[in-house]
Parts: sequence; structure tokens; C-alpha cells
Amino acid sequence: MKKRGKAQQDDLGSGQDHLRTILNCVADGVFTVDNEKRIQFFNNAAERITGFSSREALGQFCRDIFRTRNCADSCVIDHVVRTGKPIIGRPVQILNREGRSIMVSISAAVLQNSEGAVIGGVETFRDLTAEEELRRKISKTYTFHEIVSRNPKMHELFAILPDVAESNVNVLIEGQSGTGKELFARAIHNLSARKSKPFVAVNCGSLPDTLLESELFGYKKGAFTDAKHDKPGRFDLAKGGTLFLDEVGDVSPALQVRLLRVLQEKIFEPLGATEPVKSEARIVAATNRHLFGKVNDGSFREDLYYRLNVLRLVLPTLRERRCDIPLLIDHFRCRLNAETGKNIEAVDDSVLTVLMGHDFPGNVRELENILQHAFVLCRDSIILPCHLPKELATRATQEPGLGPLSLEEIERRVVRETLMDNSGNRTATAGQLGIDPSTLYRKLKRYGIN
Repeated sequence: MKKRGKAQQDDLGSGQDHLRTILNCVADGVFTVDNEKRIQFFNNAAERITGFSSREALGQFCRDIFRTRNCADSCVIDHVVRTGKPIIGRPVQILNREGRSIMVSISAAVLQNSEGAVIGGVETFRDLTAEEELRRKISKTYTFHEIVSRNPKMHELFAILPDVAESNVNVLIEGQSGTGKELFARAIHNLSARKSKPFVAVNCGSLPDTLLESELFGYKKGAFTDAKHDKPGRFDLAKGGTLFLDEVGDVSPALQVRLLRVLQEKIFEPLGATEPVKSEARIVAATNRHLFGKVNDGSFREDLYYRLNVLRLVLPTLRERRCDIPLLIDHFRCRLNAETGKNIEAVDDSVLTVLMGHDFPGNVRELENILQHAFVLCRDSIILPCHLPKELATRATQEPGLGPLSLEEIERRVVRETLMDNSGNRTATAGQLGIDPSTLYRKLKRYGIN
């Protein structure tokens, strides 16, 4: 019996040695802690990523080695012990031995003995420094005058915008609400020789005719009872610059006549004026409607349509450019961090899963609103499903098939979406992804993408 017990102990010791050897060969950092959260094991990759040797780390509280704000506010070991559920792929920032901030992706689970009692926890962590650098390069590559996209249709528009801006013709931008029509109008203005002059915007669909007329053309003192002084209109304020007429498809037939005269004769008359005023503003108009359809049904003047539609840009919906969702999330996260003073580092994988599957009837504006909602509720460094609006949070927790995305699944989706964006053109897809065509071929084969 004693011999068998000793043999079992030898086998156990040998098994632990084998496990240590295996864990010391993996690229991810691995460490274990006891119930007091003192480090019991620290592999070679953990030494490399943190800069602490195993000898320095063993016996220390994990918070003293990793020094992340999560240690005090939302310790993942505490979470997995309390819930019994593992955490997978949560990005956090740690400080290495030299005090340099490093972004890592951590996963954690409970450690139990043979009797099922909790004896501590185990964490793995992956250095995301290279991925963060790549993310920054991608963000820079796919940002054009505050417009973020890697979609080929959008990049076709980016390519012609400098030429559009250089000309002085009227431009009509069509796209659903929230697709970024005003951003494109501002980009045209900022790329043009008029950039030092005013960019003036007016929403034609938000004002009744009488107010819109005075907003556009202004009025003279005494033109009506309350006209105590002269008021310049938007055409006058945009002199030498750009006038952006948003939702121009909602303008009434009577006001369409006045707009047509301005576009034809380059003059306008403020209310109560006796002399016409020369119009020196470039017109960029936008609509969320199919304007030619309104021409066909008689609700929009054909001659005005062709005056506005000298050059037409059609913006795709967010549903047509889903591959932009991760880029846009990161763009809004950085901007909202600057605006709110928070330091939200990432969104949880399950949040990305839900947002990638959402239809976004409100397009990019809706995505921005969702992230603003999440920023209000998030007190930690990671946006979780519970920070989303109620309907999306419910989907994240209840809808079948919506679980955390693995890195492989994210890559599979990105490759597939990019291939679709390029109509199956592998060379263009590889170029857009920044990889060799042979690498793309292997990925397509690996993920079973036709």
C-alpha cells in the first residue's frame, strides 16, 4: 500500500512537472493564485510580458504584479469565484515592471480540488501590443476627414472627394438618416478653396415654410411686425463658403421656386428688400429620400432637381458596410473618452457580437447613440452587455447563438465581409486586409469560405 501511495505521489509530481513544461511553452502568460490571491505559478510567457521573474512573482498578491485598475474595481478572479462562470477574452491594461502600460486580453477560471472545493483561480493573458499598433495603423488608414470606413464603396467616394471639392458645382448627397451626409458635406468644404470661409448648415425639414424662408434669405427691418432689425439669411452668412441644405427633399413647392431662382440667377431677395443680393455660396444639398422618385410623383420640381444634381453622391447604409462597425466602435470610444474624461478601453466580445448582428435602421448615428448610452452606464474599463440599451442587452443574454466571439471567429467574419465587399475578388481582398494572397487563400480554406 505504501509503495502504491509513493508511486501515486511520484506520478502526481511527474504530472505536475509535465504540466509546468507544457505551460512554459505556450505563448500566452499563465499564472495561478490561491484563495488569498497570492501567485502560485508564473510561466515563462508571463515573465516576458510583465518583466517580472517567476522568483519575484511567486508568493506576491497578483494585484502587486499586474497593477491594473481592475484589481480594485472588478477583479476577474473574484468574479469567476462568485459566479462560477469563466471570463474569456476581456481586454485590460496592466503595468509592466518598468511601469509601461500594456494592453492584454485575459481569460480566467476557478481552480478546484478533487472534492470540488475552490482552491484559487487561473488566468491566462495575451499581449495585445502588436494588435493595438495594427489597430492604430488601420484606424489611420481608414479615416478620411473624420469619416471612418474600410468599405470599398466608401473608398470610391473618398477617392473622388478632392476632385469634387476642387470644382464649384452643386452637389447632391443621398443617403438614409445617420449615414454621414453632413460629414461628407464638411469634407467637401474643407478640401476646397473655400475652406477659410464659413460652412453654414440648415435643416430644411425641421422648419415651417415661413421660418425656413427667413432663415435662408433673411429679412430687412420692418418687413413684418416683429422685424426690429435686419437679419442676414443663411445664403448671406455662407458668402464665399458652402451652404449645406439638409433634407432638401422636404422643401415645399412654393419654396422650391425661390430656391430654383437662386440657383439659376445667383441672386436672392431678403424679405422686405428692394434690391437683390448676389449669392456667392456653393450649394451642397442632401436628402434621405430618393429625390428622383419625388420628381416622378410630382412633389419635387424636375428643373430644381437637375440644378442640385450636377454631381450626385450616394452613401451606403451601415448594414451594407458591417465591416466598419468595429472601426466605428473604436473611433467613438476614443472620442467619447476624450469628451467624458473616462478611460474605457474596449467593448466585450459579446457586445461586439450583438452590434455586428444588429440592423441599424438609424445607421452610424444609431451606433454612436448606443455607445453614448453605454458610456453613461459603464463605470469600469470594459463595456458589457448590461451597459447597452435594454433591447440590445436582452439580445446579448437571451438570444440563441449570441455568445462571446473568439479571435478566430472575428477573423473569419472580417475575412468573409471583406471578400463580400470586394465581390469575391481575392487580390483586392488581400490588399485591403494587408496580407499576401497566399495567406488569404489559406485563411479561406481554413474557415471554409467560398
